Amino acid sequence: MKYVRIRSYEMSEAQLRKTWSDTYCDRANPIYTFDGILVQFYSEMFDHAFYESANRKMKDKSVLSLNRCEKIHWIKDALQDPDSVLKKGWDTKTKSYDGNRRVAVVKGNYVVVINIISEAVARFITAYQIDDDENLNKLLSGPDYDRAKK
Repeated sequence: MKYVRIRSYEMSEAQLRKTWSDTYCDRANPIYTFDGILVQFYSEMFDHAFYESANRKMKDKSVLSLNRCEKIHWIKDALQDPDSVLKKGWDTKTKSYDGNRRVAVVKGNYVVVINIISEAVARFITAYQIDDDENLNKLLSGPDYDRAKK
């Protein structure tokens, strides 16, 4: 996989949103995982994926993250990477692992989360880099996502 970074610091927010829309939201160019699941993306998902909270406890998503934006194309690469580590996602509301939430881990600490809707369709949730070793170890020690489950 390529895993190319863009120069997000040289782009306006409008240009970054257009890159998101052109890459992920164009129904004429669908994105599939390496194992054939169609992943749905919507323009409003930009805010959740590329904004960070100024205060983690408030979870306000108030700051555009150029670090996240520079990896905008990594989402597609991670979904299509057959060497990604697949884990079940954690649902903070139920405080349990969710077998329909699939987390792909690539490049050691970059994660892409999708929600499996049906055998052939999923919806993008978010993507980010984990910079805290404790959080990364928690994720990696969690249950594997059953690739055969689809």
